[in-house]
Amino acid sequence: MRKLLATVALVLCAAALGAQEVSDAQKAAAQAAAAYAGANQVRNEAPKPVYWTNSVQTNINFIQSSYTNWAKGGYNNYTMSAYVDANANYKKDNFTWNNRLQLDYGFLYSEDKPILQKNKDRILLESTVGSQVRNSFSYTAKFTFLSQFSDGFIYATPSVEDPQRQDWKDARMLKSSLFSPAVANLGLGFDWSPKKWLKINFAPLTGGFTIVAEESLRKTYGMELKKGHSADEVQQEAGGLVGNGDIFRGARFEFGAQLSLDAKATINENFTAATQLILFSNYLKNPQNMRVNWDNRFMWKVAKYFSINLSTSLLYDDTVSIFDEEHPDGFRAVQFYEALQFGFTYTFATKK
Repeated sequence: MRKLLATVALVLCAAALGAQEVSDAQKAAAQAAAAYAGANQVRNEAPKPVYWTNSVQTNINFIQSSYTNWAKGGYNNYTMSAYVDANANYKKDNFTWNNRLQLDYGFLYSEDKPILQKNKDRILLESTVGSQVRNSFSYTAKFTFLSQFSDGFIYATPSVEDPQRQDWKDARMLKSSLFSPAVANLGLGFDWSPKKWLKINFAPLTGGFTIVAEESLRKTYGMELKKGHSADEVQQEAGGLVGNGDIFRGARFEFGAQLSLDAKATINENFTAATQLILFSNYLKNPQNMRVNWDNRFMWKVAKYFSINLSTSLLYDDTVSIFDEEHPDGFRAVQFYEALQFGFTYTFATKK
């Protein structure tokens, strides 16, 4: 009887151990199957959507000229300028938000004038919110801000013999400054992109302000007189500066239509061309006289990081007066700037 009971106990123990081993094997198999399914799911998951695309193009240019015993004459001079074109664009479904910031700054030094002279200065910020209704058409609200970083001067020749650094500083005439002028606009309209390289924005409802913070420049940039003052009170100084600029308003409201065109074409891997044209017509005063800002850039890459760059700027604003010795009362004309330079170029961009 004892032997029988012992045998039954051994059989039960063996069965229990076998059942435990089967249970462990089943659990391990289930875990392996789950891990495989999870790995396969990870492999099959779609990549996360990218809503933001960013790029920053940088360009630094330098020109140096040196003369030693040069019979034809000339002065040693140095020119340096920098340009940044930064873009941050967001797109999700039919909603878009495009931002662009362009920064230009340059200066020159010439041995005949022992002071640094600014020859290039611009801040242009554009921010456009849009609702896309077709592939090439969107309703938009566009904000534009245009100004410059620092003081700009016209450098007149000092009246003293053998002028020194301070004499040159005293003879120069202020022509621009930070927020003098500055133009800020907000326009409602639409974007149309008939080609990948071309974008047109038309905002028939555009309101904004032209700001001149520096009192002495308010007359130059067409600011209106404050209430209670008349044109008879204006005291004009040499160079077109206004001695009593405090009688002019510091800002002028404008309401009109704005048209902007942006085009960038890649001719080949070494040559690119870009143009930007901004036109504004003020409904409130002389709408037929449009304000024009037209910038062009041509870049020819001569090595991996080096290029020859040609840039031009054309401006016209019938509220801006230009003063010189022949026109002490000021006149209005087309303004034009051109620069041909060699420099270093590099672009940071979102990886696709």
